[in-house]
Amino acid sequence: MSTQTKPSVYKSNALVEASYRLSPAEQRIMLACISQVRRDQPITDEVMYSVSVSDYSSLVGTSSHSTYKELADAALRLKRREVWLREYPNGNGKRPRTLVTGWVQSIAYIESEGRIELRFSKDMLPYLTQLTEQFTRYALEDVAKMTSSHAIRLYELLCQWRDTRQREVSIEWIRESFQLGDKYPAIKDFKRRVIEPAVEQINEHSPLWVKWSQRKTGRRVSHFVFTFGEKTNKKASGIADKRRNPKRTASTDQGSQGVLFGIPRHLIEQQARPGESYEDAALRLLQKKKRDQAVEAEQA
Repeated sequence: MSTQTKPSVYKSNALVEASYRLSPAEQRIMLACISQVRRDQPITDEVMYSVSVSDYSSLVGTSSHSTYKELADAALRLKRREVWLREYPNGNGKRPRTLVTGWVQSIAYIESEGRIELRFSKDMLPYLTQLTEQFTRYALEDVAKMTSSHAIRLYELLCQWRDTRQREVSIEWIRESFQLGDKYPAIKDFKRRVIEPAVEQINEHSPLWVKWSQRKTGRRVSHFVFTFGEKTNKKASGIADKRRNPKRTASTDQGSQGVLFGIPRHLIEQQARPGESYEDAALRLLQKKKRDQAVEAEQA
């Protein structure tokens, strides 16, 4: 992988919403290979895709010491993983029956060169190639440093609805899609182990900021609502810093970082609309302030 370009991942939305479970290392290998797929020409299941120790280390931002074993072990686990697909690619509707298939059909180890090669399964190829509609795209580096597999999955789901800036999903859907089974039956544990770490890592490592809330059906929490948008820079978004240091308050965060376009941060947080970035909210409040001042001047 070239350091001069930013490899992109293209997935059919049906694959983004499929039911599967991969570790962060397995996700990185799979996404690194998906980013190598040529979308402008048909491919077969004979093509081998390569990930080297140097590629992997550069992607994660770590030294290459003992990385080959991590890479090789993750590749072996990946060979055994299943994915449950319920829709055809390219928005062609529901399958008459769920397709259960593997991600890859073979793995090759080239230890002398410090790399592994894999071949995608035949059933997987339509979800990665010749995508013309209903697909999700994002830069590989957006998720490279995430250590939570849930964060990577959630980030893909947000990217899928990037233009809407909001997505609501049921807890049961997340359980099924992330293959969580009976893990974290208590909602407080589900939020603490799945939602909160995923949101924190998206805010810290990706180009998106995200906030979440919950919705109840009767007395039971049944859905999570994610509101998100593009960051212009980390300080402007304010989300990652707030999550990492929850004890910070508006009173301790004033100064150059606590004021944006002359509007205090706590006012921006209080009056921001769903899906609105800090910059957009600050500019809107600034314009309102100027209009109010103009009206007062006319009435004086």
